Parts: sequence; C-alpha cells; structure tokens
Amino acid sequence: MTEGGFTARVPDIPAYGEGETEDTAIADLKEALRGYIATFGMDDGLQRLNTPIKLRVVEMDLAELGRA
Repeated sequence: MTEGGFTARVPDIPAYGEGETEDTAIADLKEALRGYIATFGMDDGLQRLNTPIKLRVVEMDLAELGRA
C-alpha cells in the first residue's frame, strides 16, 4: 500500500498481509501463511521460527524524527 493502511508479518517466514485496518492486515497475513504452509509444509514453517518468539510494538512519529 502506498498511502495509509497496515502491514502485518512474521519476521521469520516470508509472508505478509496488508489491509486498510489492522484486522484486515492480520486476516490477509493468515491467508498468506496458509498459502505458505500449503506450498512448503508445516515443518518448514516451524523450522524457520526462532524461539522464543517475541513481539514488540513501537510507535514512532517519523515527522518528529525528521525534525531532530
């Protein structure tokens, strides 16, 4: 998406989702992960995951960073 919207991804698996809302991006990611598993198999997906899996959300204002 070039303007607005959301992107969701799993860092260790080359799949991502996009949508106008967080929920649609996550739903799109789930569909991409289903396709990945159908193509490469569950074992491949699980082997790619680094453990422990952590999620950290960072909010930034790029305009603010540009003024610094």
